[in-house]
Amino acid sequence: MTAHDAWMPFVEPAPAKINLFLQVNGRRNDGYHDLESLVVFTAFGDALHLQPAAGLFLERTGPFATLLPDNPDEDLCLQAARTLAAALGRDPGVTLTLEKNIPVAAGIGGGSSDAAAVLRALCRVWQTDVGDPQVRDIAGQLGADVPVCLLGTTAEMRGIGDVIVPRSDDPELNLLLVNPNRPLSTASVFDALLDSDMTTVSLADPEPPGDAEAYLDIVSGRRNDLTRPACDLCPEIGDVLTALSGLVDCRLARMSGSGPTCFGVFDGPESCARAAAQLSDSHPGWWVCPTRTRAGF
Repeated sequence: MTAHDAWMPFVEPAPAKINLFLQVNGRRNDGYHDLESLVVFTAFGDALHLQPAAGLFLERTGPFATLLPDNPDEDLCLQAARTLAAALGRDPGVTLTLEKNIPVAAGIGGGSSDAAAVLRALCRVWQTDVGDPQVRDIAGQLGADVPVCLLGTTAEMRGIGDVIVPRSDDPELNLLLVNPNRPLSTASVFDALLDSDMTTVSLADPEPPGDAEAYLDIVSGRRNDLTRPACDLCPEIGDVLTALSGLVDCRLARMSGSGPTCFGVFDGPESCARAAAQLSDSHPGWWVCPTRTRAGF
């Protein structure tokens, strides 16, 4: 590595992704599904530590590190680094240390957000615009959720994740994330999806009214069409939703993505923290995390 290439170690956040609603409009001829979703990101998430190295290396830390695939070829972080380096003609001289705080196969975009963090971080190191079409194409190749995670801000997502419309005026939400500590395959959930589960009719996306109460009323009018098949595969999701709905001050309880992680919306951080403590006491086997939505990068 030359002096010109030298850079200081830094940390890139990989926030959890939450689908406030997820509507499935139908199956496409290629087997994929057309979706409509309102996506937010949270203050909680993974963290990617980067430092210069003579080659490409990956280390893992954090509470869920041991649940990640052992095969490096299956790791999205390494795939992202190698693909971007090849596209830009760069030598990927970096050690990536992934602090894995997000449960694995949890429906809140952990792997996608990690891959997006790698792309953002290496674009910074290699002085490449993260909005470059080549970078966006690589994100789409890595996974359907990687492009919206690359953006990392509240957005409407449509199609197969390829149509993304950023939003800037949505109110902040206090969220309680709950996972029954059961991984759930996204592919399995979509395989179990029936035509009767789908909304099929495109609805108007909620306009940010500037008032959290009105905004939440609008979001509550939508749903997650994957809830029924996910609950069939993982009945504990129903238990989580019931427990969240029964908590004091919970305004909305819903599953995120393909599950099994669910979220509850609370009026303030204090009521969210109290609910987290209560749920942790009553269900010690569950993963419980109070957080809030965050602005983009």
